[in-house]
Amino acid sequence: MIGIRIFRGTEDFLVSRQDKARATVDIFGQQYSIVGSESTSHIRLVASIVDEKMREISTKNPSLDINKLAVLTAVNAVHEYIKLKEDYERLEQKLYGKEE
Repeated sequence: MIGIRIFRGTEDFLVSRQDKARATVDIFGQQYSIVGSESTSHIRLVASIVDEKMREISTKNPSLDINKLAVLTAVNAVHEYIKLKEDYERLEQKLYGKEE
């Protein structure tokens, strides 16, 4: 998990105190300085994927404002995470024969 502090202009949104690495990234045309406990390459990868997903959704839904686009991107990301977690748990059950 990335503990991040997001700086955007003069605003400072503190998400975690585990400040180890800082990366300036571009997400959907906005610059963000993200500080996190993961490496800068990991932070940049995460930002790149978020940017890619936002652009993909925006292409299919060009009338969405930035806030709705961000929420829809988050909903899609969590959906993908849940599906992957369920797949992982199924594979783990097959591999280790775990019953729930």
